Amino acid sequence: MNGHFAAAGNGSAAQNYEHGIQVVDEDKAFNTNLNDYLTETHVAEAGFNYHLISVFGSQSTGKSTLLNHLFGTEFSVMSESERRQTTKGIWMSKNKREGPSNGGTKMADNILVMDVEGTDGRERGEDQDFERKSALFALATSEVLIVNIWEHQVGLYQGANMGLLKTVFEVNLQLFLKDKQSQTRSLLFFVIRDHIGHTPLSNLRNTLIQDLTKIWSSISKPQGLENSKIEDYFDFAFAALPHKILQPEKFVAEVDNLGARFTTGHRSTKDQEFVGGVFLPEYHRRIPADGLSVYAEGVWDQIVNNKDLDLPTQQELLAQFRCDEIAREVLVAFDTIIVPLEEQQAEATRLGKATVLPDLGATGAGARERCMKAFETQASRYHKGVYTMKRGELEAKIDARLKTLYQGQLSAAHKAGVNAFSDAVTGAVKAGQKAGGSYEFAEIVEKQKAKTLEIFKKEAQGLSIPGVAWSNFKPQYRLFEKELDEVSARLRKEEMRRLAIRVERWVKSRLGDAIGLEFNKLGSGRGGTGAPETGELPPTEKDLWDRVWTVFLGIVSEAESRFTDRAKSFEASEEEVQVGLWRLRRKSWVALRERIEEEVMESNILMKLRENFEDKFRYDEEGVPRIWRPTDDIKGIYNKSKESTLELIPLLSRFRLAETYAPPDLPGFIGPQPAGAEPEDEEDLPPIGGVDEEDGKSLEEEMTVLSESKRQDLVVRFKKMADAVYVEATRSTISGISQVPLYYYVLLVLLGWNEIMTVLRNPVLFMLLIILGGGTYVAHTLNLLGPMMQMGGAAVDQGGELLKQKLREFVVNNDMARQALAMPPRGQDNGSITMDDLDSGGKRKERSIDDDDDI
Repeated sequence: MNGHFAAAGNGSAAQNYEHGIQVVDEDKAFNTNLNDYLTETHVAEAGFNYHLISVFGSQSTGKSTLLNHLFGTEFSVMSESERRQTTKGIWMSKNKREGPSNGGTKMADNILVMDVEGTDGRERGEDQDFERKSALFALATSEVLIVNIWEHQVGLYQGANMGLLKTVFEVNLQLFLKDKQSQTRSLLFFVIRDHIGHTPLSNLRNTLIQDLTKIWSSISKPQGLENSKIEDYFDFAFAALPHKILQPEKFVAEVDNLGARFTTGHRSTKDQEFVGGVFLPEYHRRIPADGLSVYAEGVWDQIVNNKDLDLPTQQELLAQFRCDEIAREVLVAFDTIIVPLEEQQAEATRLGKATVLPDLGATGAGARERCMKAFETQASRYHKGVYTMKRGELEAKIDARLKTLYQGQLSAAHKAGVNAFSDAVTGAVKAGQKAGGSYEFAEIVEKQKAKTLEIFKKEAQGLSIPGVAWSNFKPQYRLFEKELDEVSARLRKEEMRRLAIRVERWVKSRLGDAIGLEFNKLGSGRGGTGAPETGELPPTEKDLWDRVWTVFLGIVSEAESRFTDRAKSFEASEEEVQVGLWRLRRKSWVALRERIEEEVMESNILMKLRENFEDKFRYDEEGVPRIWRPTDDIKGIYNKSKESTLELIPLLSRFRLAETYAPPDLPGFIGPQPAGAEPEDEEDLPPIGGVDEEDGKSLEEEMTVLSESKRQDLVVRFKKMADAVYVEATRSTISGISQVPLYYYVLLVLLGWNEIMTVLRNPVLFMLLIILGGGTYVAHTLNLLGPMMQMGGAAVDQGGELLKQKLREFVVNNDMARQALAMPPRGQDNGSITMDDLDSGGKRKERSIDDDDDI
């Protein structure tokens, strides 16, 4: 076979290149001596002046015969008696004919012709790997690819090699035509053999172009070339040859005519049609002839190592088709169960609801198992490798959907669990508070956490699929547990805040009573101290702030003890407890300041100063109310009481301790800010002078209770009030010293001596006099003389009215009295005046209009 051809692996002796060279052998080995052949045939020195043609087609369709007649080559042809494969691998030979035998147009120089092993040969059977790679090599390197087919194969998919062309086109686009900037064109020259003329060549041409366009639209294209057309990369030419055996003379003549077309040509600028031969400049790969060998070897290496060309056999193709079909069928049943669940979950997600689908794990696992079992039953009898691969693909597809569904389920369970945990803890705490505060927060949290974790764990275990790694939801469980810890910490912090608020309210309540009690002691004259004889204030006044500070420290200390004990039941950290105590001390001081501000409000402080002054002015040292006499030193007592009370104003103006005459150690009491304090712990804390540097207020300013202007105003208003009390006391003394002259008493005795003796000698009159005198004295003492006189006057008036009424009734009803008064009898009205016509003054009443109307 192919005698005098240099086969792959042979030496580079000149006699081996007499008829050509084997470029690639049947074992896919590339002939590294290709450049020697090109040098021997003087093609290597031609530069760009060469052309490469390949022939492509089914085995035993006369490809080699066509090339031998067309280019004068001596490729081995099939023996009609044996019908076996002749060309194995890829062979190359230089054109040995300069032009047609009839003396027509001369062919182009340096035409290299490649004879490619035929497709669909029985020798290789279903192993189509070499024919695909060799066809792709021919397409990638040749300017013109002659597709040799029989007329009856036109319109067939496999017979016309359309399936092979589809694969070749797709891989060629991926490997060598990745973008339009680097694209090269080729000519697909269809030579239709044994054309008997019943079907016009134009119809055959249309059929072939339609088939090529269809397979081009179905191939996968690189990004950016999705809308590309086959005409962007290929031109088409067509020729028909008569039957070689039945019409030998006509066959030779048509081959000569066909050879005349293998010359250089160009496109017309008007209609872009061919002008001249089939070798257009854009078909040339622009590889110098001396580099063609290296270029061809690189192309072949790229093709051989490309896995996309390792296409399956017919058995594998059948298995792929049936497995895909079976997979689609079993997925229908799977979708019937899963799609409603997916839609329900998607709707819940859209509405923002944490919906946990019931029995999702069992439902999903059952649907998965039935789907895989149905696929295994129907598809396992096909090609094992394809079945295994397709089973994995189906399993991956099912698991991807179940994974999304399960993760959504766990996400909903996560959210619902966190909400349920938070609500359960909050509800238990409120129930404990209603029961009197007898609850342990840490125990509640631990109990609810364990309960919630168990629910989530059961849900996660229900979603687990044996042997599926992604269904091991331990990371989600750990994440859920971590978030529960975060929620627990937040709830504990909120509970500690509420505890702090309760303790603060307790502190405010205790301070309200205790501080009010201390300030009420300012008016302690009733205790017997009275106005001090010396300038020193009584203890109840001079140590006011010491007592306030001591009471404050005691209340805060008790509150801290309450807070610490309760915080321990929350399992709060030491840092959290310290932050809580620090906030408590600050809030307590603010509460004390607010309570003091209430006590020293203008109305309150004036009232306390007045009470203090009146206690000292109106009561003596023993606490007995004073009754002012003309001999009393009212002015002196007034001055002492006023000065003593005025000394309270400087005392109340600043919070100072009596012993040190300095403010209490407020910074030491509050202490430094704990390291665990967060920014939100300071948001509701007002600044404190002397403690917060950024406030800019000193400790002295913080301890100032009354400003200077307010002090002066209090002094002025207090003096006016004290003066009013003094004037009232003085008036009561003046009214008390008014006396009757003595000579009036002497004259009274002389003139009434006889009456006095008469009364004294008569025991009845004497006792009556004593009783009247005692009653008058008691009534005067009780200030009842005025009311008694008013009651007496009212009684006299009422008696007079009753007497007049009775007299009228007597006159009206008694005939004798009426006759005596010359009044008409009853029932007669002579226009005379009756008793009813008289008023209380005895005058005639005026008759009203209403009375006339009644008449």
